[in-house]
Amino acid sequence: QLVESGGGLVQAGGSLRLACRYSGSVHKSYCMGRLRQAAGKEHEGVASIDENGAATYADAVKGRFTIWRDKLMNTLSLRMDRLRVEDTNMYYCAAEQFGGCSTEKGFGYWGKGTQVTVS
Repeated sequence: QLVESGGGLVQAGGSLRLACRYSGSVHKSYCMGRLRQAAGKEHEGVASIDENGAATYADAVKGRFTIWRDKLMNTLSLRMDRLRVEDTNMYYCAAEQFGGCSTEKGFGYWGKGTQVTVS
């Protein structure tokens, strides 16, 4: 239901774009988010976007990452600019029907994740 693409290896200062296509039980009205997780650590909310396109960002990525969604194509995109070594993580696409929409919320639907490595 959440199929991810993008990610990879990039040098510090470079850019990457992550995409996520949602279908099935995940409706276009759901809050969508991007979270990341380093090995042995908790998930960290990176960005979220509600059905109306209102986005929120973690302080660590504000001004560098941009999230948007295409409700016709059922896709969620995250553009990551000026990447830093500390952005190296597994990144997950997530969705949730209930509650508000923020980087701090819990998500019930998860993609399999895609690795982003910044050298």
